[in-house]
Amino acid sequence: MRIILAAAVLAAPLAAASPAFAAPGDPIKVSDDLTIDPIIDGRLRWEHVDQDNALKNADAVTMRLRAGAEFKMHNLSLLAEAQGTLAIDNDYNAFSFPSPSRQRRPAYSVVADPENVDLNRLQLQYKTKTVAVTIGRQRINLDDQRWVGSVAWRQNEQTFDAVRGELNVGPVSFDGTYSISQHTVFGVDAGPRRAYDGEFILAGVGVKAGPVNIKGFAYVLDYQEAIVFANSSQTYGVRATTTLPLAGRAKLNLAGSYARQSNYASNPHHYSADYIAAEAGVAVANLSVMAGYEKLGADNGWAVQTPMATLHKFNGWADMFLTTPQTAAYAGLQDAYAGAAYKFTQVKALPGLNAAVTYHRFDSDTGGKHYGNEWDASLGFKVRQFAVLAKYAGYQAKDFSVSTRKFWLELDFAY
Repeated sequence: MRIILAAAVLAAPLAAASPAFAAPGDPIKVSDDLTIDPIIDGRLRWEHVDQDNALKNADAVTMRLRAGAEFKMHNLSLLAEAQGTLAIDNDYNAFSFPSPSRQRRPAYSVVADPENVDLNRLQLQYKTKTVAVTIGRQRINLDDQRWVGSVAWRQNEQTFDAVRGELNVGPVSFDGTYSISQHTVFGVDAGPRRAYDGEFILAGVGVKAGPVNIKGFAYVLDYQEAIVFANSSQTYGVRATTTLPLAGRAKLNLAGSYARQSNYASNPHHYSADYIAAEAGVAVANLSVMAGYEKLGADNGWAVQTPMATLHKFNGWADMFLTTPQTAAYAGLQDAYAGAAYKFTQVKALPGLNAAVTYHRFDSDTGGKHYGNEWDASLGFKVRQFAVLAKYAGYQAKDFSVSTRKFWLELDFAY
């Protein structure tokens, strides 16, 4: 019954869809010097979680709306944006950690989309073709978001109180950020986990050498909240990406990263561990296939952690490894994966129709544990200004956690 109701709720706006929405990104001209660009985007989603444990199945039907505006005059802009999330069906636990909030329902499985009304972004920016400086509460997505991202998958976005500078001179680029606060996806009812204060330095220098993009990076995190002292770390590494033409219309996409992470500042654990990632993919017309390997290494019973990442993008959509496992007996994570995606351009009635499937095998870095396996699949398309997504994740536990199945049905729109 919940499946039928959720599908009906998601389908209703499609039936009423009309071209009344302006195209995204069209600013309103106030004068020769001033434009105003309204920001309105929403997401209606049903998330179902079924786990092989004593917890009740979770069913979260939530509506997220962001609204604001960007005022631009020449090279200066001021952006203000608020966001709110409403739980239409709240048979789920919004917090995986202890909290006095009414949104903590420990009898249910977790869906980390609490009800929330909050300021999402408030930033002042100066931008030209070569330089950009942004001050205030802002969204930060670096590279593939493995180390720093906005966690766009969750209803409440992750943002940062920061000063960020970007510089592009020919083939060389620089990106540097100094942040004093990380605003998490958990919102106003999460107590001290709503935001983590500290001193965070995020820096990268990139160069384009022919078809190859190379970037060196440094992420130095000094958390001042006791509950996350263990996330204080220093990470230094390099990332390279390239796209190479093959026979016919085929293309070869390659990406690789190496980093070394160790404890820093208030972190009570002493460790120094490697991060390694490699991925290769071939795209031919509408079909693409890829395979990859990622290692979050471990040392002295502690493992590489990425507390600012968009974690849902990595190590399976079931979100079993948001924190890299670390125990005295086993620690770290090795993720070997392969997948395929196809764009159905011949289906004109559903523009952008696409499907994807990925398989993961998860193992520990130390201790010889086979954590489990996972299949992920998705199907998406567009109807006018609306985007529809159906997604599934199935984790089969072996030596870690419990078998988990998740399903999502989602409707997005933007103005």
